[in-house]
Amino acid sequence: MGLTFMDGNEAVVKAAVYAGCRFFAGYPITPATTILSGMLEALPPLGGVVIQGEDEIASIGYCLGASMAGLKAMTATSGPGISLFSENISFAVGSEIPLVIVNVMRQGPSTGAATRGADGDIQFMRWGHSGGLPVVVLAPTCAADCFTLTVHAFNLSERLRVPVFVASSKEIGMTRETVDLEAVEKPPVVDRKIHGEGPYLPFAAEPNGIPAFLPMGGPVPVRQTSSMHGPDGYITTNPAVMEAMVERLKGKVESSIDSFSFYEWDAQETASTLVVTYGVTARSARAAVSRLRAQGRPVSLLVLKTLWPVPEKVLRSAAESVRRLLVVEANLGQYVHEVSRVVCPKPTHFFGLMCGRMIRPEEIVREVIRAESS
Repeated sequence: MGLTFMDGNEAVVKAAVYAGCRFFAGYPITPATTILSGMLEALPPLGGVVIQGEDEIASIGYCLGASMAGLKAMTATSGPGISLFSENISFAVGSEIPLVIVNVMRQGPSTGAATRGADGDIQFMRWGHSGGLPVVVLAPTCAADCFTLTVHAFNLSERLRVPVFVASSKEIGMTRETVDLEAVEKPPVVDRKIHGEGPYLPFAAEPNGIPAFLPMGGPVPVRQTSSMHGPDGYITTNPAVMEAMVERLKGKVESSIDSFSFYEWDAQETASTLVVTYGVTARSARAAVSRLRAQGRPVSLLVLKTLWPVPEKVLRSAAESVRRLLVVEANLGQYVHEVSRVVCPKPTHFFGLMCGRMIRPEEIVREVIRAESS
């Protein structure tokens, strides 16, 4: 491997192959299309399957079917496609179907600007399905992160039996840069737990709250439904059974957050301000923090790579010794509300843009100075 010139979408493809993905379905959409073309090149020689669906709804449906049959599955799209995925994301949550969804975000709303980036889907990925139960959202900052976090996404999806998003963006997905593939973190690959001996109940949870898996189409009958169900997979309207199911689906994800709270924390002992950011904006934030320190202004930086569930322990720890926070996002203010909630009553300032260009380091420098003088 060694040094390679690649973009984030290429890194996602390499990571998916490494993680054992053998099924991909998607529909062409800028800026995610090269993941479809990359998987079309990579999977068939390995015995995998790639399908271009007739639309986004069909594409994610194919992935759910493949996952229920036992394959590791992935799809990729951008904001308009996530809108169409919504019903099947709910299906994956409620029926505990492992799936990786790569969202290469672009400027919205609606079809927006296909060749301009923004992080406008941050809340949508978390809440854009019926029921409001938690999913996992990981946010890379660069091509190398795309590799590592895509592997983590597959591992978490398999372990927790939940859909996992990789929240990339147009700039990350389509900007080529040098990546040292030998030095990139390669997490050990995790597979879903397969049921052993004895009778099989498809939704009977183990002590960790997660059911063991058997593929549909095998020698043991496996029931699957998108409706409320008990451990046996049969539809129910029993309030106690429904409550137990919902609480388990919530708890299995949220109780595990400390094991996948990925972040970079660049702390300065005397800092009074903490800059919090994620995604491609982290690169401008790093440059801004370096400039501020060169001016004699000690500032700390927290780059979040796990967005959902909110890594509350990480946020509280990073904010403990500062007086104020500045949250910088490539949108009009989505994650800032979570940060403010967690670190309350510390003042939380916000700076964001959603105008088709990236946030510049000098703009972050200006906003830090403004926050410190307010």
